[in-house]
Amino acid sequence: MLDNMKAFAMSVESESFSEAARRLRLSANVVSHRIQMLEKHLGCRLFNRTTRRMSLTEQGRVYYEAITDALRLIDAAESNVSELGALPRGALRVTAPLHLGRRLVAQVSARYQEAHPEIDVRLRLSEHTLDLIAESIDVALRLATFEDSSMIMRKVAQVERILCASPAYLERAGVPLRPQDLLSHQCLLLRFASLRELRWMLTDEGRDLAVPVTGHLEADDGDVLTVWALEGRGIVVKPRFEVADALAEGRLVPVLQAHPPKPATLAVLYPARQLVPLKVKAFADMLVDQGRRYIAQELGKIGERLPA
Repeated sequence: MLDNMKAFAMSVESESFSEAARRLRLSANVVSHRIQMLEKHLGCRLFNRTTRRMSLTEQGRVYYEAITDALRLIDAAESNVSELGALPRGALRVTAPLHLGRRLVAQVSARYQEAHPEIDVRLRLSEHTLDLIAESIDVALRLATFEDSSMIMRKVAQVERILCASPAYLERAGVPLRPQDLLSHQCLLLRFASLRELRWMLTDEGRDLAVPVTGHLEADDGDVLTVWALEGRGIVVKPRFEVADALAEGRLVPVLQAHPPKPATLAVLYPARQLVPLKVKAFADMLVDQGRRYIAQELGKIGERLPA
């Protein structure tokens, strides 16, 4: 019965019997048969099937939501027991923002998988904050201001952020001397569809200062904003380590250094569970260690050290 439940859950998450079969390393016929057995046991259809697509029935949706936590707990228990005497196995779902995902997490994921060949690492890169529970994410790397979290949070570093622009832009548009001067500048905006109003949170003698900003260019990818800033198209807010090369070479220069943006925390998150899989803990250990090394290396390019 447990195998049938796992086949059903994987089919829901994969949105395809054939993809579920690939991930479970079974044939599509076996997956289909297991779901048919589960439907017979429950006395109801779990999927609406057509030649082109499948979708959950209402009973299927309710059943999936009911068994998800139980399957995660069983998976964690099996994983921990098996890892004590054998190689860890199964899927590890990881998410990270685009910049850090490309330059840090991708490399960590590849090295981790090489060291644990029975693990399938599934990496999702996005500037959007994914719901770890709803998206079945095991580990997340996030750069944010954390106020409260139901997740286990392991701090990598406190990250200083700066306002910066190219010398060409500042020569053309002028250097802002006060936060209010940003109102007359082109600000390069990291914006998402759900965000209606944008304010940059700066500091003023230890106090928070919200400055409404506007600009002709916006994107949901921070690396795009960096490219625009280097091209002289406006002022951008960036973590200092992300633009260390450009700062060291003078292609970008800081502005309004007396009113820096609020710092953010870079942290590794994973859901608090009764049993945290050892594969999750091991990956988090590697990511925290490599994350600290990476940021220290980048800051070293401009002669700065990672804060203790």
